Amino acid sequence: MSASLLTSPKDIDAAAEAAVCVRKTHEALVDYLKAGQTLPEIDGFVGSTLKSLGCKSSFFRYRIPKLPPFPSQSCISVNECIVHGTHTMSSKPLEPGDIISIDIGVEKRGWIGDAAWTYAIEHASDDALRLMRAGRESLAAGIDAMQPGRPLLDWARAVQRVAMEEAGFHIVKNLGGHGYGKKLHGPPFIANRVPAFRAEWPDAWLPFAPGMLIAVEPMLAIGTDETHAESRSWPIFTADGSLSVHYEADVLITPDGPRDLTTGMDQLPDIVGG
Repeated sequence: MSASLLTSPKDIDAAAEAAVCVRKTHEALVDYLKAGQTLPEIDGFVGSTLKSLGCKSSFFRYRIPKLPPFPSQSCISVNECIVHGTHTMSSKPLEPGDIISIDIGVEKRGWIGDAAWTYAIEHASDDALRLMRAGRESLAAGIDAMQPGRPLLDWARAVQRVAMEEAGFHIVKNLGGHGYGKKLHGPPFIANRVPAFRAEWPDAWLPFAPGMLIAVEPMLAIGTDETHAESRSWPIFTADGSLSVHYEADVLITPDGPRDLTTGMDQLPDIVGG
């Protein structure tokens, strides 16, 4: 299924503005995050920051079939939680050495911005730092591969090469990126792994086309590519309880190549609160 194409300069500017709000919220989090904070406190900070930027969360009360409305302003996923962590899933304060992935979705002037980054609180183990580096580098390599006229598969090839073949980590199965625009999710689906057979990812051979607006998001784990989730619960965890990371950027395909609308997030630090 193909994506709708973004061609109006006015709409491109509006989509870029929404992405900038996400980046600015992450930049504010860098100065805010520290050991001792609870997930409700962090989520409240995200909500107040979005309000100060003149936008609102596109995640709060979001619905998909078979799950209750999403309860949080942002997705806050700690350690073995890969994605879709909520502020209600734990009352335990952050501890030094925790790894926290924060996914922020905004709506501003009718357009969506959606990007995630992973932070270590005060310090991180060598394995955690290697995992974070692999997440960042796989995202960058994948974006470079998003060239107009090339198949979507090129993204997955680049991510898999960096994350699995070079770094030796696992890319989580059945999770990936997506088209977006005035809605949070739309076609095409962007897998992070090369499919074993064509029907596994039918969109893989579609070409990147100028005007595509895509949120791309590698999700890596140390010990497994399998997941676990409680029934009727949003958070998704690694099946073996090993550490995971999540990085996400908003990319517009232009005739000259990919334009990262969330540019600057690649300058965010790995370690915060120290």
